[in-house]
Amino acid sequence: MRQSMRALLPALMLCLAGGFATVRATVPAAPARPVAIGLDLSGAIGPASARYVVRGLHTAARRGSPFVILQIDTPGGLESSMRQIVKAILAMPVPVIGYVAPEGARAASAGTYILYACPLAAMAPATNLGAATPVSLGGGTPAAPTRHSASARPMSAEQLKILNDSVAYIRALAELRGRNVHWAQQAVRGAASLPAMDALHAHVINLIAPDVTSLLTQLNGRTVRVNGRTETLDTTGVRVLWLRPGWRTRMLAVITDPMIAYGLLLIGIGGLIFEGFHPGGVLPGVVGVLALLVALFAFQLLPTNFAGLALIVVGVAMMAGEFFLPTYGSLGLGGLIGFVVGSLILFDGGGPGLAINRAVIGGIATVWGLVILGIVYLATRALRQPQASGLQAMIGGTVEAQEDITGGGTGRVRYGGELWRAVTASPLQRGQRARIVKVEGLQLWIEPL
Repeated sequence: MRQSMRALLPALMLCLAGGFATVRATVPAAPARPVAIGLDLSGAIGPASARYVVRGLHTAARRGSPFVILQIDTPGGLESSMRQIVKAILAMPVPVIGYVAPEGARAASAGTYILYACPLAAMAPATNLGAATPVSLGGGTPAAPTRHSASARPMSAEQLKILNDSVAYIRALAELRGRNVHWAQQAVRGAASLPAMDALHAHVINLIAPDVTSLLTQLNGRTVRVNGRTETLDTTGVRVLWLRPGWRTRMLAVITDPMIAYGLLLIGIGGLIFEGFHPGGVLPGVVGVLALLVALFAFQLLPTNFAGLALIVVGVAMMAGEFFLPTYGSLGLGGLIGFVVGSLILFDGGGPGLAINRAVIGGIATVWGLVILGIVYLATRALRQPQASGLQAMIGGTVEAQEDITGGGTGRVRYGGELWRAVTASPLQRGQRARIVKVEGLQLWIEPL
């Protein structure tokens, strides 16, 4: 009996193990939570912003994200960068949710176009959008006449083209997404703006959400059209993964900042000028070349007025020339005027957040102006002082002994490339320097330095 129990024990253990394995196999594994991609579009819209958003949208499409949340807080920016973002949104196979947040954020100017391009638009409380009138090539905002202001200044043909093109563009986006077309045109023609609640009532946006959690809750079950097909959003258990810009995008954002590019330009020009007047320093020339190349790379991405760039280069060169040419301020003043005008029009028409701070231009111009005034003052004072002439002008000059000279003796010295006979009360060795104290005929009286 005992032996039979021992034989049955291994079989019983195998049966129990198999039963546990069967139970474990019948328990379903917890499904993985779907992951939606989040992108943060903040600050002025430029080449770096466009690169970040476009790459983020491509990543979301490649990973099979159920939707993308594009959080917006921008004063506007470059039209070319804005159109890149809009094209990427329209080409997305999954819904893109435009979300103006956090509280206090805005989707102004180019941000309004991007929000209209999104299949669904949401805003946080205390946010606003609008003011989408384009910045004209001439550096102003084209004013369109309204029924209340028939005396508005007339627009040029170029401004009219820009305005009508922008109106048609945002109207096409509004019709595509089924949102308020009339207000979209007013945002461009009259720079109209709306806070979040008014935008919801005007059917400019689809919903108001104070945070991402509330946004996901309100999105659940909503239908949206993407690339000609209708989809129903399911946000149950969705986790939002926020993609941050890579180091290349962050570096591009730094160097394409107008203030940074402007500073690099001035450093580059200054380094080259310093190297030109003091050859052999090497370091100023190397720094100048590198800074200038990086600045030129940034300028090709920014809306640069190359006439302004040329004025800055010529102006700085003229102001530097004032140190070496006796023009009594005329060269420096002309260079200063060219520098200021060039700086003001360098990024003319670049849009909100893409301009050089005028206080910086004024500060640099003031410093250069004071330097030029100092040079003119010193030159004028030197002109008014009586100048010694003839042999008497040699007194105080420096000579170099061409041979050993004993105390009280005479010897040859070199002055201004010429050899002179000199008398010294103290001994001098060959190559030693001395100062002229008196000139008698063709003989110099000298003393060691």
